Amino acid sequence: MSRYIITIGRQYGSAGREIGFKLAEKLGIKCYDDELLKEAAKASGLCEQIFETHDEKPTQSFIYSLVMDTYSLGYNNSGFVDMPLSQKVFLAQFDAIKKIADRESCIIVGRCADYALADYKNVMSVFINADMEARAARIMERKNLTKKADVVDIINKTDKKRASYYNYYTSKKWGDSKSYDICINSSLFGVDGTVDVLADMAKRKFHI
Repeated sequence: MSRYIITIGRQYGSAGREIGFKLAEKLGIKCYDDELLKEAAKASGLCEQIFETHDEKPTQSFIYSLVMDTYSLGYNNSGFVDMPLSQKVFLAQFDAIKKIADRESCIIVGRCADYALADYKNVMSVFINADMEARAARIMERKNLTKKADVVDIINKTDKKRASYYNYYTSKKWGDSKSYDICINSSLFGVDGTVDVLADMAKRKFHI
């Protein structure tokens, strides 16, 4: 298979982003995380800071059919101009994900990428979780925090936001094994071990 895409959903603190970039390096392809926001901002004409503010944040009002109709018409139609900002951000990211997938093999972290590419044959969707102890330790070290209870609260709130965003914009459930091709606990293998496991799976699936 000449071109393939791996999408990664992840619990906060599970090292999903780090695993994504290390996996991309191992496979010799590019990993898109914040870089995707830059592409979406450039294509849509919206300020990049707007994407950072609304990135993977749930919205209270969203009409899927309206956005999909607008997606098919492009950014210059009146539907996009009149659309709430949160919906514009989702639409632009949705569009950027498809354009990236159409041009190159890559890994895309978060942003409902597995759902955006649901009709693509050359996709492997992954969800990375981890034990709470490992997640809390990782966030405490990264953010130089000392109170575990506070860190656990941050983790739970972040996961709740990611779940709300994913569940709202897709027809699937965030973190549910039925929503992905592969669910893996990074606590079992460590970051590098998880990368090795996923690299082997990708090579078998895509014959690379």
